[in-house]
Amino acid sequence: MYLRKIILAVLLIGLLVGGVFVYYVYSAFFAPNTAFQNNEAFVYVPTDANMADLEEMLTPLLKDFESFEAVAQRKQYSDRIKGGKYVLRKGMNNNEIINTLRSANTPVKVSFNNQESLEALAGRIAQQIEADSISLLKAFRDKTFLEGQGAELQTSLGLYIPNSYEFFWNSTALDFRDRMVQEYKRFWNDERLMQARDKGLSPKQVTSLAAIVQKESAKVDERPRVAGVYLNRLRKGMPLQADPTVIYALKRKLNNFDTIIRRVLYKDLTIDSPYNTYKYAGLPPGPIAMPDISAIDAVLNAEDHDYYYFVANVEKFGYHKFAKNLQQHNRNKEQYIRWINSQNINR
Repeated sequence: MYLRKIILAVLLIGLLVGGVFVYYVYSAFFAPNTAFQNNEAFVYVPTDANMADLEEMLTPLLKDFESFEAVAQRKQYSDRIKGGKYVLRKGMNNNEIINTLRSANTPVKVSFNNQESLEALAGRIAQQIEADSISLLKAFRDKTFLEGQGAELQTSLGLYIPNSYEFFWNSTALDFRDRMVQEYKRFWNDERLMQARDKGLSPKQVTSLAAIVQKESAKVDERPRVAGVYLNRLRKGMPLQADPTVIYALKRKLNNFDTIIRRVLYKDLTIDSPYNTYKYAGLPPGPIAMPDISAIDAVLNAEDHDYYYFVANVEKFGYHKFAKNLQQHNRNKEQYIRWINSQNINR
């Protein structure tokens, strides 16, 4: 009788311990373990992150990091942490969280537009993916890469077609650069290449002209007309005389692209720079900024007209008045000068 009681007691204790163990395992794996109140929380796991890094990132988001860590070790995730952006949802358990961190790297939208230099582009991209601006700039400037693309450093900004793209957050600088090469080739399809050839331009020249067109007019519907003016000038051998190129030359001289120049002075037109289209005929050696797709397409689909001049239209701000001859242009220009002087804009 006594032995039977001992056996029964041992069995009961075993069942109790087993029940506690099962409950612990179940709770560790399947009980909700999120502490955030929003429906979702985003976790950006760096490349080469370890469990200590995860602890720092996840502790504010989880009720119990220790149970998460125990399950991570059990599932052999702690030694196989992968970088990326991950979306955790409210009410997830440790098992779901680890499965998400293991295999649900979520793409991010990467967008860029209107950068005036490779440095500015690198800084913009570094805000959106893991790669830092230094590694990006090094990849952009790599001589072997540039030679492979038939590009020079001063024209290479045109290799990056501004748009929104999907990348994994943990993309490297080389991942970004090489993807952009693919997008560049996809953009310059047979149709666009034929349009460029019909105008006697290469894709690089189209990009250089498009950058000027974009700086001249913020109105997308006006850009084909502005592009037509510059193409007329090129065909006739006239200098482009584009103020944005002078502004760019001044910024290069100052080595400060954050400088704000609202008015080009006559003395500025004499600056000795290959980008000064008042002093040097033809297109500048490279784009003065990163033109968007609408500006590139404006050049490829430029209006066919007889205009050779244009000046800001003070009666319809944002647009321009166009002229076929210098006499008409000077009348339009006088109206603009009177207005700008009335605004006391000296620089």
